[in-house]
Amino acid sequence: MSLRPWRDIDRRRSRKIHVGKVPVGGDAPIAVQSMTNTLTTDVAATISQVQALEDAGADIVRISCPDEGSSAALKEIIAETSVPIVADIHFHYKRAIEAAEAGAACLRINPGNIGKPERVREVVKAAKDHGCSMRIGVNAGSLERDLLDKYGEPCPDAMIESALNHIRILEDNDFFEFKISCKASDLFMAVAAYHGLSEACDYPLHLGITEAGGLTTGTIKSSIGMGSLLWAGIGDTIRVSLSADPVEEIKVGFEMLKSLGLRHRGVNIISCPSCARQEYQVIPAVEELEKRLAHISTPMSISVIGCVVNGPGEARETDLGLTGGGSGHQIYIDGEKHHVLRDGDMVDHLVELVEKKAAEIEARMAAEETSAEKPHLSAAE
Repeated sequence: MSLRPWRDIDRRRSRKIHVGKVPVGGDAPIAVQSMTNTLTTDVAATISQVQALEDAGADIVRISCPDEGSSAALKEIIAETSVPIVADIHFHYKRAIEAAEAGAACLRINPGNIGKPERVREVVKAAKDHGCSMRIGVNAGSLERDLLDKYGEPCPDAMIESALNHIRILEDNDFFEFKISCKASDLFMAVAAYHGLSEACDYPLHLGITEAGGLTTGTIKSSIGMGSLLWAGIGDTIRVSLSADPVEEIKVGFEMLKSLGLRHRGVNIISCPSCARQEYQVIPAVEELEKRLAHISTPMSISVIGCVVNGPGEARETDLGLTGGGSGHQIYIDGEKHHVLRDGDMVDHLVELVEKKAAEIEARMAAEETSAEKPHLSAAE
């Protein structure tokens, strides 16, 4: 039993699929993904961006394939990268087949939008032949005309009906290896649609508030919409849609999951907003720490607090802590007072401690992994 039941999130139980090597749904960790914004035919630029996303922690990367040149380039890109690639397909069924043949791990497609039933069958066959999963991508901005006529405007019910129609097409073709998204730029509409869809099927759900905006507004909008869904246990993969460097989408996605205790990657910095009580300049110190600790992927937490009012309490709950003091800054390790920093640069000192702690954690995890893999000998042996 959890010692903190008020923190527990009961995740919706969905069936499990795979996007390449990444399990999605079931008991798998929530996957974080982004999308390239380079021209797919610019192979070098796209490879560079995929690698940057992977370095930032992306589990899955989506690449648009709007034309034959793009699906041809996809083969070269996949050969030079290791993260599973989702091919973004709209309308033209041949692009989906070409992407599957090129090695895409997943096809983002709406089967009802690619024409005759035989074309759907060809796409499904290609997916099966090449081990591709699929993502049904419903978007409030591109709903089918008959649904818009029926409901009068984009709405959650129309989005859910669209998703269920697409689901039926794939199920009728004996294909079940897919996840579903139900995105809208209106976060109220998106959240309502996802809640309804989560009750209507057991397929994994890919979350997103589409066209959310720039870095600040998009982060806030996505955090409210997607955060409320994740808190309700809904969601198996996420993409934060920002008009910004795609790497920022990965950073925001992981921060969102970290704040809900759903996934941990890198250093979680707990810091105060600063006030007249601060014994050092908190804001520039935290800004520098964020930059210099961005390379750490080991899950850990540090508290950086300007004074002794809340500092000791926060430090007790983190792996490392620094509390500002007039005669020297108190350093905490594993929740206990360890030493006082009176001389030297505090940021350099914290970075050194974090890197040392991360190395210790990684070594311990490696040792535990090795121990678990060793065969256990009986007493007789």
